[in-house]
Amino acid sequence: MSTESIFQTHLVLGYAAWLLCFGAYILPWLTSMDRVKAHRAIATLHSFRFFGLVFLLPGVVGPNLPASFATFAAYGDLAAGLLAMLALITVRIRPVFWLFVVAFNLVGMGDLILDYYHAIQADLPARAGELGAAYAIPIIYVPLLMITHVFAFYLLLCPRPKATQALAGEAAVS
Repeated sequence: MSTESIFQTHLVLGYAAWLLCFGAYILPWLTSMDRVKAHRAIATLHSFRFFGLVFLLPGVVGPNLPASFATFAAYGDLAAGLLAMLALITVRIRPVFWLFVVAFNLVGMGDLILDYYHAIQADLPARAGELGAAYAIPIIYVPLLMITHVFAFYLLLCPRPKATQALAGEAAVS
């Protein structure tokens, strides 16, 4: 099997495994809580995206890892991670919290989409060995990040069910 085939197989199976896990465990957990808590949980996961800076560390990644991929991926992850941390820090100031929730999801998902684009342009699947120890990031971590971004946007864009709105209104009156 070629390096490219192995990488692509790993990537597809990474998404498949995380979708199964998300559907069975994470989705029921996130939907059982209010939206603020759900977004806090997602932001907590994304706050670890500073780890993407590893794409810039010689010895962790190979010397021939395309800079067109590595640099953008590293700093895009850092930006998304810092915005997620700012969301967590500002949770008590709801308008600011929601601003950072939207920001880290836009920046984070945009980063992942552009990382895929840069990876394809740099023929990264055929050179996946250059990822070195960072190989696990696109295979294990990125699928979960993308899935949680999609769910975060779902939570942000879908109106709350009327029963939930009614209960929230009754609680506010009480």
